[in-house]
Amino acid sequence: MSASPTSPLTPTGTIATAVDRRRVVVATVIGTTVEWYDFFIYAFAAATVFATLFFEPMGENFAQIVSFFSVGVSFLFRPLGAFLAGHFGDKIGRRPMLVITLLLMGGATTLVGVLPTHAAIGVWAPILLILLRVIQGVSAGGEWGGAVLMAVEHAPRTKRGLFGASPQIGVPIGLLLASLVLAVVEGLAPGVPAGSNIPLEDTAFGQWGWRIPFLLSIVLIGVGYWVRRRVSESPVFTEIAERKEETRMPIVKLLRHHLLLVIVAALVFAGNNAVGYMTTGGYVQHYATDAKGPIALDPGPVFWVVALSGVTWLVFTWLAGWVSDKIGRRTTYIIGWILQLVGVFLLFPLTNVGTVWSLAAALIILTVGLGLTYGPQAALYSELFPASIRFSGVSISYAVGAIVGGAFSPLIAQAIFQATGQTVGITWYLAGMTVIGLIATLLLRDRTGIPLGREHEDEQAKSPIYGLSKA
Repeated sequence: MSASPTSPLTPTGTIATAVDRRRVVVATVIGTTVEWYDFFIYAFAAATVFATLFFEPMGENFAQIVSFFSVGVSFLFRPLGAFLAGHFGDKIGRRPMLVITLLLMGGATTLVGVLPTHAAIGVWAPILLILLRVIQGVSAGGEWGGAVLMAVEHAPRTKRGLFGASPQIGVPIGLLLASLVLAVVEGLAPGVPAGSNIPLEDTAFGQWGWRIPFLLSIVLIGVGYWVRRRVSESPVFTEIAERKEETRMPIVKLLRHHLLLVIVAALVFAGNNAVGYMTTGGYVQHYATDAKGPIALDPGPVFWVVALSGVTWLVFTWLAGWVSDKIGRRTTYIIGWILQLVGVFLLFPLTNVGTVWSLAAALIILTVGLGLTYGPQAALYSELFPASIRFSGVSISYAVGAIVGGAFSPLIAQAIFQATGQTVGITWYLAGMTVIGLIATLLLRDRTGIPLGREHEDEQAKSPIYGLSKA
């Protein structure tokens, strides 16, 4: 569609003014940060307090496994959120879905902060906790696809990787913010000191401190809602709507013509997600702070170290988006997979040195590869799928990848460690997932900079190898 003198669209399918583009970047960063702050504080709580406060009657070891399972159970409902958000996002627009997912995630998180524990209401406590976790999963399944498309479809063709990194950096910012809040709260309301046998329920953190990060979510919801309501609709969707070419059943079209592409794209994310959730899913925090474990560090310094790793993850995620515009998405990913593999093999040897500084080194090295295999994902996914089913394509690929990679990686790691008493098996599990991500990347065609508008679609878009490498 050619842009008229008064059209808000440019010939490349982006909005015309830099001011509007910056507003989109800010909205996707803030909104995604809010979503992932909510997610991470749940993961941290699952690693530190939920086993005792909600699942303790199941027995000490099994309670911790079930607590990690409650982190992963939300992933099982991400495809539902992806299907719903993808369907309506391809029919009524990207922006409305962004607002809805934000309110769902924030509302569920705030309610966790006022939820009675097992000691107060018995079995209803874990049931209600898992129900709120399911709502978080539905929300997260739809959030990412909408944020990604708002950023990438507004971007100039030569800067899609950079613009697409804006929702990506919302994840490490959310990790950073959650870690900082938890570190401050733990300082004000201390938990169980390292090497102490004091029951968690007798500490200030166990009694009320853990609730504060959840309750603060309501403030972030207000900020995110205000910002997202001010963002204009994606120009690519506007083009589709003006032409009255919205796909009636986008999910059906996607799965009929592009199922193989969805699977391969999902495995790319799975390779990153399995490793990333060692930190974001709370396992490393639990491993490092477990009073009965091999390291038993104080929780406060560990939260600060994780916050520091969030900074390096942010930097390399943003850098990867920019680099992918220069050398291509696939090349950036390949470099990232190699560096991620290095980080995986160094993670536990450095962590097991048993100092805060060695833990910091382990997580910082790991986040270099994580950033390089996460920053280009928004642009990569957006360029893989035709415009009329793009929301569905990126959302479902992301949701499936999250299940295969990150859903139960903390649980798997905990089970491996409890069965063997060693971290070697965890390392090989993470290395295997990294190699799977590398292989999946090699199966994709590098489509960096292709036109994204509906007018550029043709019969080739129905090919089962659309977006896949011909090799």
